[in-house]
Amino acid sequence: MQLIHEFTIRANLYEPNPVGAGPIGTRMHYGIANGTVEGERLNGEVLSGGEWALIDAQGCLRVDVRMQVKTHDDAHIYVQYVGLLGLNDTVQNALENGLGTEFDDQDFYTNPRLETGDERYSWVNSTFFIGEGRLLPNAGVEYRVWRPA
Repeated sequence: MQLIHEFTIRANLYEPNPVGAGPIGTRMHYGIANGTVEGERLNGEVLSGGEWALIDAQGCLRVDVRMQVKTHDDAHIYVQYVGLLGLNDTVQNALENGLGTEFDDQDFYTNPRLETGDERYSWVNSTFFIGEGRLLPNAGVEYRVWRPA
């Protein structure tokens, strides 16, 4: 499959709110403090959102994010993605010490889905996206997002 880089998302997160251990894992909520979306066709700021992460017994964090983006030209786009983050030693150390990681330090993949009613961006409604993530220092995340060519 040939992929084209579409945009990069960067987000700063608030301190986590633990939901606690439940029947399918330990749930944590991370509110999104702010963020940006930067690409050739899509640029804007993250207005609000959050992650409802689920850590399972196998040491995998199941990503569950929803956010709203306002583009540079005032369109509003809903973004939702699920994914997986392997909690290896590098990730654990980064989380415990407020450090970042590189893209190849962990398995961190997402499948963003975008929705909008704005005709200028209607192409996002029918585009399949694939993302790769990394941790940024001090409770941040960054995703490189691609689409099939």
